[in-house]
Amino acid sequence: MFTQLGTFFVAGGFWMYPILLVQIVSMALIFERYYALYLKRSLNARDIVDHMEKDIKSAQFEQVVSKTHRSGNEALTALTKVGVQSTIDHSGREELQHKMDEILIEESGRVDSRLGFISMLANVATLLGLLGTIVGLIKSFSGIANAGAAEKARLLAEGVGEAMSATAYGLIVAVPALIAFAVLQNRANTLVEDLHKAALRMYIWLGFNIDTVSARKQRAK
Repeated sequence: MFTQLGTFFVAGGFWMYPILLVQIVSMALIFERYYALYLKRSLNARDIVDHMEKDIKSAQFEQVVSKTHRSGNEALTALTKVGVQSTIDHSGREELQHKMDEILIEESGRVDSRLGFISMLANVATLLGLLGTIVGLIKSFSGIANAGAAEKARLLAEGVGEAMSATAYGLIVAVPALIAFAVLQNRANTLVEDLHKAALRMYIWLGFNIDTVSARKQRAK
């Protein structure tokens, strides 16, 4: 099998090597993004916040931060710390929202980071395969121009073989990369949506504390 693969690779000519480089880079990105989105992050932000409603409304902030830290959800932990600190400082709802939005934007950027390169590399692999096909056909037709009848058949077969090999290898690289991109993009969107829903719940409940403190100050006056 490896001998056949080697023969197939050699038959594709020079453009097989750039396609191979694209394949290596795309696979590295896919595995890195898989680790970052599936193993390092989890879809539990909304569930964690749902179980902390009483703690947040009763201003048990140390317990809230401790629970989010133990959950292992780094984005939610950062979001909780910022929201809690803003509430303790009596910053008001507007500043609370701005600070939480800043964390959400940063996390969205981290989640989407480098995903676009996977799609781009899939397109590059396809185009390199097409380029290899064109070069192979040019070489084939150029070679048979001044060759004899028997030699023409051989040169034409070699050129077409090189052209088709480059096309095939480009597609072999591009198709899995596009599938991986779609799967990872869906995961990224789901993670961001989960965190936004958790942030909304937390904002509402932290806002309850802000309103309560404001009401007490008004009564004191």
